[in-house]
Amino acid sequence: MKVVNQVNPTAEQMQEFFGGEEGGAFVMVNLLKFRDKAEYEDGRETDLSGTQAYAIYGAAVQKCIADVGGTPGFAGQVTGLLLGKVEENWDMVALVEYPSHDAFRSMMKSPEYQKIAVHRTAGLAGQLNIKTKPVGL
Repeated sequence: MKVVNQVNPTAEQMQEFFGGEEGGAFVMVNLLKFRDKAEYEDGRETDLSGTQAYAIYGAAVQKCIADVGGTPGFAGQVTGLLLGKVEENWDMVALVEYPSHDAFRSMMKSPEYQKIAVHRTAGLAGQLNIKTKPVGL
């Protein structure tokens, strides 16, 4: 299995994600890798680390998630890897439940989200977003 972290999805990935059946609620697993130093696309100078820039986004995105009926779940620092092998561990894992694709898309397009997303982009070296659905075990 090849793993490629990205900061933003490609148009093809967006089409694949949103183009299928709606399917209702889902939980997004976010595997996050932070930059050592934040890099803002507008070129602004900053002393923030990637972790600090992402924390600004993380605090503000809570309202955006709630506004579309989503629920933040677990968030935690990655401290080790028991099985498998990757070049470099992710720094953080965060789980967020969304009621639907439409809710998720609405959040991403909202002016409030667009305003804070600059901190997400500045802080991230890359990430994986894994869409999951609950199963009965």
